[in-house]
Amino acid sequence: MNRRARKRLFLGAGTVVLVTSLASACSPIYVIRAGIAEAKILRARRPLPEVILDPATDERTRGKLTFAMEARKYAIEVLELDVGNSYTSFTQLDKDTLALVLSAAQKDRLASKTWWFPIVGSVPYKGYFSVSGALNDQAKLEADGFDTYLRPTAAFSTLGWFSDPLLSSLMRLDEVDLVETVLHELSHNHLFVKGQVRFNESFATFVGRAGAIEFFCTRDGGGPDTVKCLRAEARWRDNRRFETFIEELVEGLEAVYQDSALAYQTKLVERQAVFDEHLEIFETRVQPSFEASTFQNFLNTPLNNATLLARVRYYHRLEDFQILLGNQGGLREAIRHLKDGVDGVDDPFDLLPVSVTEPSGS
Repeated sequence: MNRRARKRLFLGAGTVVLVTSLASACSPIYVIRAGIAEAKILRARRPLPEVILDPATDERTRGKLTFAMEARKYAIEVLELDVGNSYTSFTQLDKDTLALVLSAAQKDRLASKTWWFPIVGSVPYKGYFSVSGALNDQAKLEADGFDTYLRPTAAFSTLGWFSDPLLSSLMRLDEVDLVETVLHELSHNHLFVKGQVRFNESFATFVGRAGAIEFFCTRDGGGPDTVKCLRAEARWRDNRRFETFIEELVEGLEAVYQDSALAYQTKLVERQAVFDEHLEIFETRVQPSFEASTFQNFLNTPLNNATLLARVRYYHRLEDFQILLGNQGGLREAIRHLKDGVDGVDDPFDLLPVSVTEPSGS
């Protein structure tokens, strides 16, 4: 049965089943609750042109939706991404945050707790539309001895199974951030490797950041000297600086975690010393070097293995992606190289040139 036929079959049985299967393979109650919430979002979609032309739409929202439409067109026509019908519609949410994402990790090693989901395989996070449900599960994980990280998210992807709408929660982003997010999420539709979360998210970070540079620096009305082009370039450099810092932090922790002579409680004491040292390094040396980003949330979020691994997933081997970009002669060609080669390797990161020794963690 092909993908379109499966989609029709699941739709006939109820939208809840397919949509939620992309988010969870947990208890039936969780599936039903999440499915109802996501179905509500999909039912509230309005075509983007209709929203843009609606006199009731404020100018700020109209301008950002126009940017999003242009970014989607760029993804299709220039980057040649297969995006399906995603981001052709808009949903006004009744809250600022779309959902919450919960992740967890062992305290004495960089090992994520994973949940198994249909279609996407094992992933190190679980999404919630219910705050109480997220907090309840977070408390259970902490009682079991895990580090946890609960964070809001403003966007989601059904990997092209449905026509994902742009959400009102994205309208608080500036134009550069919005274009990066649109390209990031659309890249998941084009290339998603089952069970390879770190590759999928780092690839999407690369496409979003590098794509925003090409979009703002080469489009009509843009150019290499425009504010948005310069900001997009600076953000990509900042991302790679942040990745270098994260790699050094991971190396410091691994020296503690892999020391078999240390008892469990001693490792927890030693890891806190590593955390404290690197937080000071970040605040005094790394953060001041940023050109356009602050990563302030890194300082505002208590640092533990779960919060660290959440960053590793999105900022892994970005410098190697940049080298690939240069080797292939452009972003479209780099994406094509990865798309064409991914079925022939066990680890999709093997398709990247190697510039540095990659850090541990999952």
